[in-house]
Amino acid sequence: MRKRLFGKDFATYGVRALAGKVLALFLLVMTATMPAAAVAERVTLVAMGDSLTQGYGLVAEQGFVPQLRDWLAQQGHGDVQVVNAGVSGDTSAGGLARVDWSLTAQVDAMIVALGGNDLLRGIDPAVTRANIEGILQAAQAADVAVLLVGMRAPGNYGAEYKAEFDAIWPDLAEKYGTLYHPSYFEGLGADDPASARRFMQPDGIHPNARGGERIVAAVGPKVVELISRARQGEGG
Repeated sequence: MRKRLFGKDFATYGVRALAGKVLALFLLVMTATMPAAAVAERVTLVAMGDSLTQGYGLVAEQGFVPQLRDWLAQQGHGDVQVVNAGVSGDTSAGGLARVDWSLTAQVDAMIVALGGNDLLRGIDPAVTRANIEGILQAAQAADVAVLLVGMRAPGNYGAEYKAEFDAIWPDLAEKYGTLYHPSYFEGLGADDPASARRFMQPDGIHPNARGGERIVAAVGPKVVELISRARQGEGG
């Protein structure tokens, strides 16, 4: 996500398209160079999101995906390949535009963490809902297990907007039978803004390294459950 609400989006359609194609090529090359037995046993997990997933403002090893890889290794899941499919500035529409490129035949599971930039731009929740649903439909068609990470709106757009926006993720998780994590920022003490600020970068939007560690610890058990679903061949 970014602070700027209006103007030309840094992550243009062309950038998103290129990112999706690069991801697909990366997965193809990685799989081609692995022994057949390793391919059969390994779970490939794609983390699709925006700058929160991409690791904006952090050195490489402090981003969400590297910290998640480390956490999973500590839990005995070092054989899980986690691919960073975060694109800074991406909206739910951007995610939908590149989901087919991201869901290659090698992908077993996907984390979907989008919607923050939709919120910053005040996009109609009905549009965001349709985009997230399109992503879930693509994952369902590919028989890929999904963990859907929710997003909560502040009150400044009004109670009606907040209620409609907040309901998107639990509603769709139930409809498509996906795993559900209520908020990306779970674990930062969201009910105590003064405490949460300690875990944020100066922009107040992106987590710092300590915040990322807490975010990963909170979502980690759901990711382990996602890996279990993928290994059992349970899509959705």
